[in-house]
Amino acid sequence: MTDSVANAAATPEIVQPFESLGLKPDEYERIKQILGRRPTSGELAMYSVMWSEHCSYKSSKVHLRQFGEKVTPKMREHLLAGIGENAGVIDIGEGWAVTFKVESHNHPSFIEPFQGAATGVGGIVRDIISMGARPVAVMDQLRFGAINHPDTARVVHGVVSGISFYGNCLGLPNIGGETWFDSCYQDNPLVNALAVGVLRHEDLHLANARGVGNKVVLFGARTGGDGIGGASILASDSFSEGGPTKRPAVQVGDPFAEKVLIECCLELFKASLVEGIQDLGAAGISCATSELAAAGDGGMQIELDQVLLRDPTLLPEEILMSESQERMMAIVKPENLEAFLKVTSKWDVESSVLGEVTDTGRLVINWHGEQIVNVNPATVALDGPVYNRPMARPAWLDSLQCNAANDLQRTNNPRELRAQFLTILASPNIASKAWITDQYDRYVGGDTALAFPEDAGMLRVDEGSGLGVSIATDANGRYSQLDPYQGAQLALAEAYRNVAVTGATPVAVSDCLNFGSPEDPEVMWQFSQAVTGLADGCRDLEIPVTGGNVSFYNQTGGASIHPTPVVAVLGTISDVANRIPGGWQDDGNNIYLLGETTTEFGGSEWAHVIHNHLGGLPPKVDLVRESKLAALLSAAARQSLISSAHDLSEGGLAIALAESVLRFGVGARVWLREVMDRDGVDLASALFSESTGRVIVSVQREDDVKFRGLCEARGYKVLRIGVTDSQSDALEIQDLFTIPLDLLTETHASSLPTHFA
Repeated sequence: MTDSVANAAATPEIVQPFESLGLKPDEYERIKQILGRRPTSGELAMYSVMWSEHCSYKSSKVHLRQFGEKVTPKMREHLLAGIGENAGVIDIGEGWAVTFKVESHNHPSFIEPFQGAATGVGGIVRDIISMGARPVAVMDQLRFGAINHPDTARVVHGVVSGISFYGNCLGLPNIGGETWFDSCYQDNPLVNALAVGVLRHEDLHLANARGVGNKVVLFGARTGGDGIGGASILASDSFSEGGPTKRPAVQVGDPFAEKVLIECCLELFKASLVEGIQDLGAAGISCATSELAAAGDGGMQIELDQVLLRDPTLLPEEILMSESQERMMAIVKPENLEAFLKVTSKWDVESSVLGEVTDTGRLVINWHGEQIVNVNPATVALDGPVYNRPMARPAWLDSLQCNAANDLQRTNNPRELRAQFLTILASPNIASKAWITDQYDRYVGGDTALAFPEDAGMLRVDEGSGLGVSIATDANGRYSQLDPYQGAQLALAEAYRNVAVTGATPVAVSDCLNFGSPEDPEVMWQFSQAVTGLADGCRDLEIPVTGGNVSFYNQTGGASIHPTPVVAVLGTISDVANRIPGGWQDDGNNIYLLGETTTEFGGSEWAHVIHNHLGGLPPKVDLVRESKLAALLSAAARQSLISSAHDLSEGGLAIALAESVLRFGVGARVWLREVMDRDGVDLASALFSESTGRVIVSVQREDDVKFRGLCEARGYKVLRIGVTDSQSDALEIQDLFTIPLDLLTETHASSLPTHFA
C-alpha cells in the first residue's frame, strides 16, 4: 500500500479542494511551506478545521491578548486555570474551586434549532468535565429575530426544546440566562450556553499529553458522520442570503450517553487513572490529538483504524473532522490502562486505545498501516494564521449617535405614562420568560438557591458551610451598536451588579463575543472596541477574564447582527442562606433607591418600544461606582440589613418596581417627586431612564438607621422612594397612576404565550 505522506511529496501537481474546506489560497500555500510538500488529504482535513476562525481565533487573537496584558496581581489571586484551558477555574475557598465557561452554537441552531441548541449544551458541559469537575448547572443566553416574524417560532420552539431536553436529561438545573428579540438576529440567532462545575483543588485536570509511552484512549460514543466541517465551514463563514442551507454540518446529541460519560469520568478522576484529558467538540479528533500533543511532550502516534465507528464507510479524513458528540480523549499510564478500561466497561462506555505519547515532536497518524498524517502538532493547534484585519470606524456611526434618543418627545401626562409603562412591561425583551424557563428544571440536584425569575442564579457548593456561587449573564446589542466600547462595559457592569444584588462578591468573568464578519473592517472595529472596553473594565473592577469564546460571521449577506458581547460574571457568597431575593415579601418595608438618575435613553427599551428608535449614546458607565455599590450590597447582606434587591437596567425604575412587586405578589406605594427634585429629571426619566449604578432595596423599619448609616459611611447616594404594602394588591405611583397586581401579572405574563404557546 502506498504511503500517503510519501505520495504527497511525490505528487505536488495534484489539485486539492482546500477552498471548499474553508482555507484561503495563502493559507494553503503556508501549509505547503510548513510541510515542505503538499498536504495529504488527512493533513488537509486537520489544518482546515484547526485553522478555522472557530478553532484558531486567527482574526481575534491580536485583540484578545489584552485580557492577559491588562491583569493586575489581585486578579490572579484566585485564578487556578485561565485563558487557554478548556474552562476557567476559580478558587472559592475551603478547598473548593468552581469552573465555568460560556460558548456559542449559533449557526447550527439556525439550521437545526433542536440539535444545534442541544449539542451546544452538551459541548459546554464536556468542557467542564475535562477540568476534573462535576457539572452542576447550565444557563443560556438567547437572541432571536422579531417576535412576530414567521420564522422566529420555528427557531424558538426548536432551541428551547433542545436546551430543555438535553439539560433536563443530564439532571442539571438551568438557573438563569436571558432571552432577547430583535430583527437584527432574524437570520442569525444567537444560542450561547454556559455551564458551571465544582471540584476540589486536588481534582483539577488540564489538557496535555505528557509521559512518553502513555496511552491515548478515545472513549464515549462512537464516531459518525455528523458535524463534519462544522468548525471550518458552518461556524467560520457567513450565511448566504436565502436561509439555512448547511444541514450536514449539524451534530446530533445523546444526553443519556453524556450523563453516563460524566459519571464515568468522575470515577476515573477519583481513582487517579487519567494524566490528561480533552473533550471532543469542534474539530473532533483533529483538535484533541493536536492540542494534547502540542501542550504535552510534543509527539503522538495514532492508529486511526482503532476508532470505533457508527458508519464504517467513513473516510479517514472524515473521521478526523467528525464532530460526533459525547466523546473524550484521555492520556493514561500503561500500568493504569487495565484499571481505566475496567471503569469504562463498568459504565458501559466504549473505549479504544488509539496510540501513545512520543517525544518525536511529530503527530503521526496511520490508517490501516498507511501513514496519512505526519505533522508538528504545534503548527496545527497553536501556530495557525494570525490576522491583523483592517479596521474602520463605521461611516454611519456619527449620524446614528447624533440622532439622540434624549431628544424624543416625553410626556408628563399620568394617563400616557401609565400606558407607556404597560406597553414596555409587555414588550418581548421585558415580558416574563416563564413560557421558556418553565420548560427547564431549575431545582434538580437540590443545590439551587436562586433561579428564574431572579436576574442571577445561585448554587450551594458545600452543604456543610453553605458556601456558594452566584452567576449572571448580560448583553445589550443596542448599546453596543451605538458604542461598542461602552456596550461591552455596560454588559460587564450589569452582570456584575446582578451578582452583587444577590449578596455575592463578583470574582471572575467569562465571555462570548458575537459579531459579524471579521472580513468587514467596520465589524473588526466594533470587535476591537468591545474587547478593549471589556479588558479595561475588568482591570478597573479587578476581576479576571478566565476564558470564553468568539463567534464571528453572524451575518447574512451584508446584514450583520448588532455587536453582542455576552458577559458572564461569577461571584462567591460565604453562606447561601444570606442570599437576597429580587422582590419584597413583607409588609411595611421601606423601599430605597441607591444611585443617581439622569436622562439616558440611548438604546433604551423606552426609545425602542415607544418610539421605534435607536440612536444617541448609551448610558454612561462608572465602574468605580459599580464597585462601591457591590461592596455596599455585600456588607448589607452580611449584616442582614436588606430584605430584597433588584438592579435597574432595561426599562429603568418602572420595570424594576414592577418585577419586585410581581416576584412575591406584594404591592407597594412609591413616590417620585424626591427623585425628580434631587436629580433634576422629569417624570419620564425618573420612570424609564436606564442610568447605571442603581439598585432598589427593601429594608425593614427597624434596620433603617443602620442601613442609611452604611450608605452614608460608604458615600453612596440613597433615597427613600416608597413602602411595601401587602394590603393594596397594586403598584401605586403616587400622583400618577395605580396598576392592580392582576393587571401587572397579565400584562407581564401574556406576551410569549400569545406568540408561541
